[in-house]
Amino acid sequence: MRASPDLPDRDRLRIAALVVTHNRQEKLRVTIARLLAEDLDHVLVFDNASADGTGEYLESVDDPRFVVMRSPENLGGAGGFAHGLRQLVQRHDPDWIVVMDDDGRPFPGTVARFRALDLGGWDALGAAVLTPSGQVCEMNRPYRNPFWRLPEFLRTLVGGGRGGFYIDDRTYDAGSDPVEIDMSSFVGLFLSRACFARAGYPDERLFIYGDDQLYTLEMRRKGLRIGFLPELRFEHDTGAVHTGGHMVLRPLWKVYYIHRNTLLAYRVAAGPWFWPLLPLLALKWHRRARHYGPDAARYHRIMRRAFRDGLRRRLGLSHAEIVALAERRD
Repeated sequence: MRASPDLPDRDRLRIAALVVTHNRQEKLRVTIARLLAEDLDHVLVFDNASADGTGEYLESVDDPRFVVMRSPENLGGAGGFAHGLRQLVQRHDPDWIVVMDDDGRPFPGTVARFRALDLGGWDALGAAVLTPSGQVCEMNRPYRNPFWRLPEFLRTLVGGGRGGFYIDDRTYDAGSDPVEIDMSSFVGLFLSRACFARAGYPDERLFIYGDDQLYTLEMRRKGLRIGFLPELRFEHDTGAVHTGGHMVLRPLWKVYYIHRNTLLAYRVAAGPWFWPLLPLLALKWHRRARHYGPDAARYHRIMRRAFRDGLRRRLGLSHAEIVALAERRD
């Protein structure tokens, strides 16, 4: 991807950043400082009813580009991204919006590098997301849908597993060419104006997990092009816990969202292949219980309800009801 020549100010891209936060003031401070050092036109923080002093901190930030949107209740990441994106589009109509969680932030100079790109042909661009130690952040690794692409389907079919369709480590080399992808996470994803005009906004009912998968897959179904460009780099200071290479979710109510929403995403990605895959997914998720130790029975109960609701495409259960389901003792 080549750099564009210098443009007059009237043609300067207007770029906004959206951060969604909930009770992680310490990490949010680092992210806001990093963003305000970048060449951005607007920085909007969507505060999901934080109760850790985040509101007072946000009031103290003094920068004309800085905007805060507060919710009286926690709408989750999906709700924060949906409402925050609408606010930015309706009030500021930027050319591009880059999205992130409160523990994700750009490497210094990332926005300047984005401004120098020839963006022709791309409707969205995903960054290379790394951990603070410099490793590829697995939860943010983009993929090319194997149900839409024959090479990835064949690699997966012959035993490639997730490596058959997720982009590999070599693609993260800073000098690598952009790669067209079908799914990118909401950490370091640059979205053009065309995305909202043609694909709308993320589904706020999802609360957390899978909202980025479903939204970017829907973008692709609408004919929008998403690229992965490794010279755009983000850090994700995630606190996700892994046991023996397996992610263990705490608190347990998160188990409901990840399974229900992943099932919805599989249905979109796999199309007619979804039903033959369903028994394999059920078995795989059943086996995850062993990583939850004394909470294995509760994991099974929550996962089974999530599985039923995902199959029926039920998104009406409130967050309070899901928390109560997870906290109930057998």
